[in-house]
Amino acid sequence: MSWGAVLRGAPCLALLAALAALSGCSTFERDWRVQSSFPPEPGLQGCWQGVWASQVSGHTDSLRCIIGKAEDGTYRARFKAKYRKVLSFGYTVPLKVERRGDKESFQGQANLGWLAGGVYHYKGSSDSTNFQSTYSCKYDHGTFRMLKAGL
Repeated sequence: MSWGAVLRGAPCLALLAALAALSGCSTFERDWRVQSSFPPEPGLQGCWQGVWASQVSGHTDSLRCIIGKAEDGTYRARFKAKYRKVLSFGYTVPLKVERRGDKESFQGQANLGWLAGGVYHYKGSSDSTNFQSTYSCKYDHGTFRMLKAGL
């Protein structure tokens, strides 16, 4: 094999390595099984499932999330998304949450790396059963729509 062939394959290898690093599959799946075995809690904490949709490309696919409250009062949203029904990736977003009546409004951001689009910004709200959020980054923007799992 020539060095030219190796170098041409490097971007594919980098993409696969980045996706593997972002996946976080084993702990998410284990935590999902544990958390979803309990009755759903009211409010933002708990397991959510639904879809994400890009308003740029029109692509949409499945999305799951486990949200828990951190010791410092912020929330931690662990997302696991499918892409093109085959690839899956996971990442965590710290959320600042503010209660407004029977809804919780939130915002946060996470740097998913240059390969995934850099810094993503999130803003949305939830009640006891529905979660809706917008997301945006340098190259994409869209929505997350999820329902509380187990209801």
